[in-house]
Amino acid sequence: MKLIVLSVALLGVLLAPTLADDISEKKQENVGDHSHQSVSIDNQKRVVNVDNNNGWHSWNNVWDYGTGYMATRVLSKKSCFLTKMNRDVMPDVTALPEAIREKQKDRSKGPAPKNLTYMVTPKKITNLAPYGKNIEALCRGIPTYAAYEFAGERSGACFEANILFILRISLCGGERMS
Repeated sequence: MKLIVLSVALLGVLLAPTLADDISEKKQENVGDHSHQSVSIDNQKRVVNVDNNNGWHSWNNVWDYGTGYMATRVLSKKSCFLTKMNRDVMPDVTALPEAIREKQKDRSKGPAPKNLTYMVTPKKITNLAPYGKNIEALCRGIPTYAAYEFAGERSGACFEANILFILRISLCGGERMS
């Protein structure tokens, strides 16, 4: 019995790196502006969690490759914003760890960060269940709004999220972004 428990524990230790990646990045964008981003990647569930810790300017982001949706919770806005993932622009969950590691080594190498702009709608989303458990957990209990990718000229105030120098997300429009 002890041999079985030891074998299962050893197997868990050996498999863990293949099932999930945790990547952290400390950055300073402006003088006096310190933030820390951490990325957790669950390859098995195909979910990415990005946490940007910077006091009142903190935000959390979930990419659920299974449902095809992404959600961003912005602390200062006390709101969550739900968008459809653009798989043509966003890196695949399996390629993401290597892309992040390359940018951590040298930010000037590789492609420039891709930009996605979303327009926030005034419509609140009340039922989060269709968007998956991870997004439901992120946005539960706070106002959640739909946002749609927008290629035209930005209007209104925008919230910017720079995800480890790979992807820049802008959530724009409405009173919620002011």
